[in-house]
Amino acid sequence: MKFTDIFIKKPVLSIVVSLVILFLGLRSITELGVRQFPKTEDTLITVQTAYPGASAEVVQGFITTPLERAIASAEGIDYMTSSSSEGVSTINVYMKLNYNPNAALSEVLAQVNSVLNQLPKQAQLPVITKTSVTNVAYLYLAFTSNGMSSSQMTDYINRVIVPQIQAVNGVGQVMVYGNKTFAMRVWLNPTKMAEFNITPLQAQQALASNNYISATGYTKSPYIQINISTATDLHTVDEFKNLVVANYNGTLIRLKDIAKVKLGSINYSATNIFNDKEAIVLGIFTTPTANPLTVVDNIDKILPSMKTQLPTAMNMKVAYDRTTYIKTSIDEVVKTVLETLIVVIAVIFLFLGSYRSVIIPVIAIPLSIVGGMFMMFLLGYTINLLTLLAMVLAIGLVVDDAIIVVENVDRHISEGKSRLEASLLAARELGVPILAMSITLVAVFLPIGFMSGLTGALFKEFAFTLAGDVIISGIVALTLSPMLSSKFLKEETIKKGFVHFLDKQFDGVRKLYTKILKVVFDSKPVVVFVIIVVLTSAYFLFITSKSELAPTEDQGAIFVQGTGAPTATLNDLEHSAKQIEHVYKTFPELQQYFMELGFGSSNNALISGFMLKPWNERKKTQMEILPYLQEKLSTVPGLQIVAFPLPSLPGSQGLPVQFVIMTTSSYEQLYQVSNELIAQAMKSGLFAYIDSDLKYDQPQIDISIDRSKALSMDINMQTLGDSLSTLLSENYINWFSMQGYSYKVIPQVLDKYRFDQNSLKKYYIAASNGQLVPLSSIITLKTTTVPEALNRFNQQNSATISATMKPGVTLGQALNYLENLSKKIFPQGYTYNFSGQSRQFVQEGSSMLITFIFALVIIYLVLAALFESFIDPLIILISVPMSITGALIFLSLGFATVNIYTEVGLVTLIGLVSKHGILIVKFANDLQDQGIPKKEAIEQSAQIRLRPILMTTAAMVFGVVPLLLATGAGAASRFDIGLVIASGLGIGTFLTIFIVPTVYLLIGKDISKAK
Repeated sequence: MKFTDIFIKKPVLSIVVSLVILFLGLRSITELGVRQFPKTEDTLITVQTAYPGASAEVVQGFITTPLERAIASAEGIDYMTSSSSEGVSTINVYMKLNYNPNAALSEVLAQVNSVLNQLPKQAQLPVITKTSVTNVAYLYLAFTSNGMSSSQMTDYINRVIVPQIQAVNGVGQVMVYGNKTFAMRVWLNPTKMAEFNITPLQAQQALASNNYISATGYTKSPYIQINISTATDLHTVDEFKNLVVANYNGTLIRLKDIAKVKLGSINYSATNIFNDKEAIVLGIFTTPTANPLTVVDNIDKILPSMKTQLPTAMNMKVAYDRTTYIKTSIDEVVKTVLETLIVVIAVIFLFLGSYRSVIIPVIAIPLSIVGGMFMMFLLGYTINLLTLLAMVLAIGLVVDDAIIVVENVDRHISEGKSRLEASLLAARELGVPILAMSITLVAVFLPIGFMSGLTGALFKEFAFTLAGDVIISGIVALTLSPMLSSKFLKEETIKKGFVHFLDKQFDGVRKLYTKILKVVFDSKPVVVFVIIVVLTSAYFLFITSKSELAPTEDQGAIFVQGTGAPTATLNDLEHSAKQIEHVYKTFPELQQYFMELGFGSSNNALISGFMLKPWNERKKTQMEILPYLQEKLSTVPGLQIVAFPLPSLPGSQGLPVQFVIMTTSSYEQLYQVSNELIAQAMKSGLFAYIDSDLKYDQPQIDISIDRSKALSMDINMQTLGDSLSTLLSENYINWFSMQGYSYKVIPQVLDKYRFDQNSLKKYYIAASNGQLVPLSSIITLKTTTVPEALNRFNQQNSATISATMKPGVTLGQALNYLENLSKKIFPQGYTYNFSGQSRQFVQEGSSMLITFIFALVIIYLVLAALFESFIDPLIILISVPMSITGALIFLSLGFATVNIYTEVGLVTLIGLVSKHGILIVKFANDLQDQGIPKKEAIEQSAQIRLRPILMTTAAMVFGVVPLLLATGAGAASRFDIGLVIASGLGIGTFLTIFIVPTVYLLIGKDISKAK
């Protein structure tokens, strides 16, 4: 190939080409952003509508159903869930991956607006928010105080802290957990109201009519305009206390006569704890398109300023920062890149034995990696865990080209040629093989880059970064490496010292290999049998390997969720929280923790974050701690508790198993089916925890009305309903202003007048003659049991089975069991679906298998074009099942699982191991072109190419050793892909160097005979 002669004979040109690549790469590094994963847009649109006091059935029928029907017609929806519980409707709309989040919000908003006129007048307007799917914020800030109440802290946070955080670019939702926003609480006394002949509606109308915000206008003359402000609203507790409700026999009845008026909180059913102290916690979410690392870094910059503004009695601390794990993971991968570079250089030296020989690959490796950065910049990529992982593998890949060139030049020099002659001849011989190997590797990664779904979104940058590095490596191998070889290598026909020692050892290896190869040639039926066995075993090894979406990473945090009885109160949760705190403190790995009490639709649950010490300050990993934590928490009475890790990949939330049962049948029947499935699943021994979100255990008081008696007293249903709503629902009447902010006015009866159902009989409403009638005279009460919430999945009644697996059980095993079980026990009209991590796992499904087959087809066609043969590519690719089987042996033995990292590793093996076949087959064809017989040609080719094959294999295998030895943040995924590469390439190479020559001898074209 004369093209390479130009760069050898014109060294300045070669250096200039390399310097251009270097400078473009260095400049690109400064422009590349840094993030955890490649940019993905996983959008969740939440539509929440409050209807205080309404039952779950009423909420579902009059709010959730019309909203769901309208929203379902929006574009880009993957799936939709809804939950209708007492007083609130929540609809979660999960958009398809990478669907434009702004377009999604606009579509959902338009559909919601189209049915607003169908919603009950007493319902509040729907609140629509847009966030990423992961329901764990990237940053949690905890505020505590020794002298301020929770309401005072909340008010300060809403006024001062939240606006500053929301001003940071990329911040999405800022959630205030333990929210105790001020409210004017009007605690009505039914006995006093009856005494003064005041009805609930009179109290409500007095508040609505006399706390009125007016916009009066202004006076205007030809020359002067003056604005008018009318004090029709109320501002202070005293003003509300003195509000006139009625005139009773000439006496003014004021609000303070029938109620206790207090500046309180909007709710008293939730609170937060941070390290033993009551706290207000801020959860800061990012927008779907934002880079969390940048957002949190920008927030960190303003935290010192916010701390200095805090009142002296108030403290602020970072409760949890998810980006700490991300940054540590990236640092670990960067460290792995450097370790891999050192290991590969050491391996090269041990194979070549000459410092001069090592200089060339040492220059080629960083040049190819840095040059690849320019390709990343052109494609708009970022430095993230996957592109860095690509660089780790690229070190082993790009060094191959340099090693092959150096070894070939060195061989020609040993045969007596000058450095220049040897370099020219070696470059010409290797031009086509290097081109073929580069194109082959690029062809391997192209199908990954064009995959859809989560795997495609994540690994596109991985694949094209590797492809870019390989392209640059090929350019360097054909331009710089031959030129450097012509300048640096010694012209020695007789080698001495360590080089001589190495050559002697390799001569011994080559002779042994030649003897074995001749025996293999004489045992062709055995080789064919081995090939059949390997191909067959690959299938069985694959189906016996455990599968999951991704390995569980040690992210330095375990989340705990506990659910109490449906009647549990905040007092019950606080008692349980103390016991959970005691369990936490038994773990020396604990750094800090926080809890949100009163979490969930029924305010009977808690969620907590158990934060671990940094990775270098503890001996146990998160995965080792979790089962012991679960075991201890299971002893806490009154709560059903599950401890679970965060998802390893973006775009999901909650527990790993989320199996959705769907039907059009009633919730009662659905409840029975879900319970049967749970009961049998627990007997399987696969699950550490399993539960359903459909619970038929919520007590409800049903009020039956004697309509005839009510009508005879001229009491209509609206009056009755509005009266009870005013007394019990905790709905707000209107707003009042205080220091420039508005707060709710909430009337409700005192706690002691709503202890139980008998309290309701003591309420009074007005008859037509103005006299108060006891409610007990027209109603009867009955206690029933109803679901805590009515849930739907894609507008069908649903029950979601959430579970965690026992140690050693994978997500694939769990879902496969539930699918098979459901087929056995589901009645007619029942089906199933998936959400969360389970949905991701199922959606990715066989996509990688299709990609694997596609990659093989592409490589076959590329090699056919390069070799002008349909047989040679088959010979080369026979090595692929050898390496795949080698990797699957370790997966089947349980060293790792089949997941998206190991699957990508398997696809990568196609390109890695096929390089060996290319070297052997191309050189054998060249020897046949020179008139050498076929058998002798393949023997010589295999012998001559043995050393570079072993060198490149050793460089790649030892190059991934840092991945195998990785610890700390993100180590699990690095280990998995490293295991596949090391085992697959090691075993595959051992088989390839015998099987490829034999297959060549069996079906390869006899060029010399044809001539």
